[in-house]
Amino acid sequence: MMKQISLMITSVALTFAMNICAQQSPWDKADAIVQSLDPVTFPDKTYVITDFGAVGDGKTLCKEAFEKAITICSDNGGGKITVPAGTYYMNGPLVFKSNVNVHLEKGAILDFSTNESDYLPAVITRWEGTELFNYSPLIYAYHVQNIALTGEGTVNGNGSKKFSPWNNIQTVEQEMLRKMGRTNVPVYRRIFGEGYKLRPGFIEPFGCANVRIEGVTIMDSPFWVIHPIFCNNVIVRNVTVDSHNYNNDGCDPESCRNVLIEGCTFSTGDDAIAIKSGRDNDAWRIGQPTENVVIRNCSFRSKINGVCIGSEIAGGVRNIFIENITIPKSSNAIYFKSNLDRGAYIQDVYVRNVQADTVRTALIRFEPNYKGERSAFHPTLFDSFLIENVTCKQSNECGIYMAGFAERPLQNIVLKNVTIGKVPTPYCFQNGENIQFQSVKVNGKKLDEKPTPKELVKLRVL
Repeated sequence: MMKQISLMITSVALTFAMNICAQQSPWDKADAIVQSLDPVTFPDKTYVITDFGAVGDGKTLCKEAFEKAITICSDNGGGKITVPAGTYYMNGPLVFKSNVNVHLEKGAILDFSTNESDYLPAVITRWEGTELFNYSPLIYAYHVQNIALTGEGTVNGNGSKKFSPWNNIQTVEQEMLRKMGRTNVPVYRRIFGEGYKLRPGFIEPFGCANVRIEGVTIMDSPFWVIHPIFCNNVIVRNVTVDSHNYNNDGCDPESCRNVLIEGCTFSTGDDAIAIKSGRDNDAWRIGQPTENVVIRNCSFRSKINGVCIGSEIAGGVRNIFIENITIPKSSNAIYFKSNLDRGAYIQDVYVRNVQADTVRTALIRFEPNYKGERSAFHPTLFDSFLIENVTCKQSNECGIYMAGFAERPLQNIVLKNVTIGKVPTPYCFQNGENIQFQSVKVNGKKLDEKPTPKELVKLRVL
């Protein structure tokens, strides 16, 4: 039996290597994903938000006007709600209905309340990968289709004024929620919101089809910034994120299919991109991976990671394509992480044409044992990665970090045309099968094509 398994693994490794050698481009699949996306268009009907009682003076309560406009627009078959220049005080969440495009004209600002009671009643969402009822996200949609937030305007979450400091007092409630997930407490009994301090997300379509976020600027988020959950056909295009609070990830597609993130400029207090699929028991119960994601032509400046997969990936992640990315500042530039609570897999990941400047930790990092909480042994499968044409001027701790398990080694990883100008530790490597360095140059020296095991240095935990 073990011999059969060994032969199967060898066969997979040979197939992966032969495909690369034969130059069968995986990027054709990326193009096919993009071409298959619905561009999310709307009927040629326009509604002006000021006709529904909204006033852009920064004081008038505007939530009711948006609710009325969105309902009428949706009930009449859909269209565009235009928001003229001005500051619109949102005394509660903006909640989408089907077939509605909220279009912010240049100079238009949606200025969200910092009053926690404005985001009640609690709604269903995911918080760090676990389902619950919590304060409503500031912009929310639940099981609707054909929605968009577009234009040259700005949405300001004012997270630093109220919600972000909750990070310092959330530990008990965070563990309470995670325990509910581990012990399979029914979701309807996971009631947080009023009286609790788990921060709301900013933009969260939940279970939606055909979502487009384009052109807008997003500032000062209370928590994760753009967080589609269980969505299909998501386009995030030409969006600027400037948000530096705790856990201000730029975009976290979670258990989503068919996602395009392109032309974006993110400056964030946490990961610029973090691809996820849920935490442990919740994700295993639902079993929806994140798959068919294309990220291209973006600039990511982040306090933590540039492009990250993990760590809440218990539903699996596959078919990810990342290209033409600049990372002026980050801790890790390209990071794949899981831990021994997760199980599942990260498979078929393709990265090319990434330019990093100086990274504080590692340029490329594979870490299957990130912050293990219960010391379980459900190792994640890391399999089939091609990372090529990546450059970095300087990495302050390690160039390439690869730490597999003897029981579940990293599999089928090719690094090609990778150059790191200056780094104290060129690479660390433990437990991998079919790992190839093709034209990898560190500190001016070409590395051997087949890496040899090297002691793992202790890197900072983020």
